[in-house]
Amino acid sequence: MRNINEKTGRIRSKTGKIVLYAILAAMLLCGLGVYFASTIPNKYYVFESDTENLEEILNQEKFSPVTSTVSVSDGNYSVDFKLWGIMPIKSSSVEVVASQSLMAGGEPFGIKFYTEGVIVVSLTDVETENGKVNPAYNSGIRVKDIITTINGKKIKSNEYLTETVKNCGGKELTLGVKRENLIFEIKTTPVKDSKGIYRLGCWVRDSTAGIGTVTFYDPVNKTFAGLGHGICDSDTGELMPISYGKALEAEIFSVVKGIAGTPGELRGAFNEFSNVGTIVKNCEEGVFGTLKDGYEPKGPLYPVAFKQDIREGSAEILCTTDSNGVQKYEIEILHIYSNSVKTTKNMVISITDEALLEKTGGIVQGMSGSPIIQNGKIIGAVTHVMINDPTKGYGIFIENMLNAAG
Repeated sequence: MRNINEKTGRIRSKTGKIVLYAILAAMLLCGLGVYFASTIPNKYYVFESDTENLEEILNQEKFSPVTSTVSVSDGNYSVDFKLWGIMPIKSSSVEVVASQSLMAGGEPFGIKFYTEGVIVVSLTDVETENGKVNPAYNSGIRVKDIITTINGKKIKSNEYLTETVKNCGGKELTLGVKRENLIFEIKTTPVKDSKGIYRLGCWVRDSTAGIGTVTFYDPVNKTFAGLGHGICDSDTGELMPISYGKALEAEIFSVVKGIAGTPGELRGAFNEFSNVGTIVKNCEEGVFGTLKDGYEPKGPLYPVAFKQDIREGSAEILCTTDSNGVQKYEIEILHIYSNSVKTTKNMVISITDEALLEKTGGIVQGMSGSPIIQNGKIIGAVTHVMINDPTKGYGIFIENMLNAAG
């Protein structure tokens, strides 16, 4: 009886171990599946010339345990991925695009544009004979609102709004307001301040100016892109809605070196009268526009590489830090966020070039838009610096900028 119990115990022990190993193996497979599912892009962009070799392109060493099967339905491609050809982990869509090459930038350019309406950047009480009051706030105006019209007429500048309010004679005004995706009207009555001047009690902004870096010029569409991120109002942090803008010639004179906790900057100036192009779009992925004839850059063309082609490891950026013009500097791509919901922070990069580190300390303000080159292809642009470590920062995928350019 004792021997039987011992044998039964050993069998149970072995069975328990087998079950445990099976559970651990299943957990490992699930973990690998989750990892690769997060690493593999949800969407691929491929050139027309690569569709016949799509499976071969996707089955590269980057996803070595993962195999893919391409399906075509009504001319639309999709890809199913499996772990070791057994465990399904993901399906991704494929968009076929025409092959494209871009002229990489790296040059500084001046930016000046006016907003569509005026942005409310702060609300301030008006000191009247009867005490403090704020007509704007009381009528429903809030910081970040965009005032587009006054009494049905478009507002093109701060001055126009100010003069209309001053000359209202104490009559009620109708303001057209845009708040996020809402457009509505607000009625408000200005009050006299202690000097007898009619005021609303809000501060507004109608324009911005600065220096950034050109990312690329598209010789086919004759368009350019820069910054790799949108221009936001310094007070509200919101994207500034562009009405019209200009691209200007700019020069870099000096560099304020970045240190941990304090971002550095490229210091320069732009010529107010050197209008070389028109800025037509300001969005999350950068600023976009057209250049005037004769101002098109003259440089080599770089083939476009999409996110599935990017590899962690060495790369280069092109930027201007002094009067010597555009220079190449070495960087390291530390991490790639293939499925990031953010369109501007798609890669973590590190400056490794000793000459650039000596001069700037890493990534500084004004370098935003510097094109990133890997294996002879343009893959993205520098967008942000990590404040606590200026040697590191973020980059945007070039495809995100191209999509935004339209």
